[in-house]
Amino acid sequence: MPRKKAESKLKMITVIWKHSAIGRPKVQKDTIGAIGFKWLNQSLVKADTPALRGMIKKVEHLVEVKEEA
Repeated sequence: MPRKKAESKLKMITVIWKHSAIGRPKVQKDTIGAIGFKWLNQSLVKADTPALRGMIKKVEHLVEVKEEA
């Protein structure tokens, strides 16, 4: 269980899916799904990791990011 302690220390961010992926390349649609979104205007609280930041960068025109305090 030490992994949960390490995860709790990570900085958290809120990611909101704001714009539809209709008409976008399959890579962008797959990235939206990989982040964990199921429907438009959904917000997710995720650990701020380099992998997540990379996915957000690929679809930054479709999502909004809010830093958690």
